[in-house]
Amino acid sequence: MGKDNPSDDLGEDAENLKKPRAGEIGMYCMDKRYIRPDGSVVWVHMIVAPLILPEDRIFGHICLVQDITDRKIFEEALHESERSKSVFLSHLPGLAYRCNYDREWTMQFVSDGCYALTGYRPESLLNNRELSFKDIISPEYREALWNKWKEVLAQRQQFKYEYEIITATGERKWVLELGQGIFNDNGEVEALEGIILDISDRKAVEDALKYNNEHDRTTGLYNREYLISLLENDLKKKKDIKKALIGVNLTAVQLLTVKYGFNYTQSLIKKAAAVLSALCSENRQLFHVRENRFVFYIVGYSDKNELVEFGNAVAETLESLFITDRINGGIGIVEIDQHQSEINAELLMRRMLLATDRSINLYDNDYVICFYDDELESMVNREIEIERALFAIANDTGTKDELFLHYQPILDLKSGSICDFEALCRLKTEKLGLVSPAEFIPVAEKTKLIIPIGEKVIINAFKFLSRLNENGYGNISVSVNISVIQLLKPEFTDRLLELIAKMNVNPGNICLEITESVFSSDFARINKAINKLRTAGIHIAIDDFGTGYSSLAREKELNVDSLKIDKYFIDNLLDANPDKVITSDIISMSHKLGHCTVAEGVEHDIQLHYLMEHDCDRVQGYLISKPLDENNAIEFLKNYSA
Repeated sequence: MGKDNPSDDLGEDAENLKKPRAGEIGMYCMDKRYIRPDGSVVWVHMIVAPLILPEDRIFGHICLVQDITDRKIFEEALHESERSKSVFLSHLPGLAYRCNYDREWTMQFVSDGCYALTGYRPESLLNNRELSFKDIISPEYREALWNKWKEVLAQRQQFKYEYEIITATGERKWVLELGQGIFNDNGEVEALEGIILDISDRKAVEDALKYNNEHDRTTGLYNREYLISLLENDLKKKKDIKKALIGVNLTAVQLLTVKYGFNYTQSLIKKAAAVLSALCSENRQLFHVRENRFVFYIVGYSDKNELVEFGNAVAETLESLFITDRINGGIGIVEIDQHQSEINAELLMRRMLLATDRSINLYDNDYVICFYDDELESMVNREIEIERALFAIANDTGTKDELFLHYQPILDLKSGSICDFEALCRLKTEKLGLVSPAEFIPVAEKTKLIIPIGEKVIINAFKFLSRLNENGYGNISVSVNISVIQLLKPEFTDRLLELIAKMNVNPGNICLEITESVFSSDFARINKAINKLRTAGIHIAIDDFGTGYSSLAREKELNVDSLKIDKYFIDNLLDANPDKVITSDIISMSHKLGHCTVAEGVEHDIQLHYLMEHDCDRVQGYLISKPLDENNAIEFLKNYSA
């Protein structure tokens, strides 16, 4: 066995040996480290004492050597542990503790980090010398903290809990406590040990993220996600407390963006949020769920009358705010029946949306309350069924004859002969029965299904036109109603001309009827498309003239062939004094603009005589014929000609 640094050890041994020889000490001891031949280290404790023989004759010295390698390893580990513990505690963003298991959290040990965390010296907490740790815990957390310790100790689990403390300066801090129970041999809790960390910064970030996730940035109100979460939690509780949603639809605000800019409309929404917030109370909370939509969540109201009263207050508030900008809106109310099966937050939001939209559709320029009810649900479900039927037709997956055309004859008053047929689209399904065009056309336009369905209508009308030609009626035209949505589609005109060429029909026998909504659309693009179609020989008519968006100034600019006078003006001819109606003026103005005039909805002789007297060019209506299918239309021509 070799020695580590032998020269040092020998020198130390020599010095130590001199002292007992000189009588300075009786013996000496020391710890020495040796290195074995295999390179391993062994520690020994060596005691050197004089060896005294009989007659007090000193013969020499005796040396006792004990292997203390294990002890040395333990001492080094303990020293390293203490060093690491000291480093850990000095850098801990909080404190370490050992305390009694009592309601005062009586401290047996508290690390120096106590002062930085709480503002109190560690010694002031030991054995509750000046105050207990309970005094530092925010009062609202004390009972919950105690119950949490009881729970984890009963199951011998690790403790983890976040709560607030109040420092010596009165500051509130969020802390995270991590700990465990120390049990004796009898399984009794002997103490609690752990660390308490300052997590105020983390909590501040979490709170900021939580706020941003739950609030709308524009208004500062709670957002849709928070409302959904709140509704879902409340629905789970199933408490017999009346609850309702009152929705406010202000989508009309968006119309001002083009005129005044985004900042202006954003300012209006902020003002709306401010005035509506003034209507909030303990049981009425306001949410900004979409760009131009607000929702009140009301709990604990007495009856429906209270909801109506509050809805009227909302209406009056908004009318006062938007009196200058003349912005209309809708107010929808949904009462929440928690006992209804399959009720959920998204379903409630959908119902509220339906009610607010229905309010706008029914009352247009007024803030009128619309309750969600079974009738409204039935209407919505019917619209969904219509959309499904139209989708199937558009994609050729429905029944073949669900969409069909009828043709209403148009009489030329100058020649006394039938000059045209208006193609009228019809929808009939097994589930819905016969559906009015006034019902399914708006659905087709809203869903953009009008584009594929419109092409099918055109193709069928062209087939009828070919059949008329085959039967010797090559001078008779067919009029087809065209949606502005179709006309604004860039490829519409080219596709129409392609179909005309492909089906070999005469463009001069085609008339496209466009509603007055054309005047509120992209006028320049519309006129460009119309000019291209007229250049190809196609006739263009304005349908339902006089009841919508038209103006004579725009009418003069639009390059069309004829005006179809709305049935409203024809019905007025039945009044006692027909001289007071303006139908003759419409005919006269139309002629001055170079347009042919067609009167719709002629059902009585008195109307026909008036129109003939005032030089109307053409008429259509039940007095001439009801709409007919293809076969009956051909038969009608034969009989009418005869």
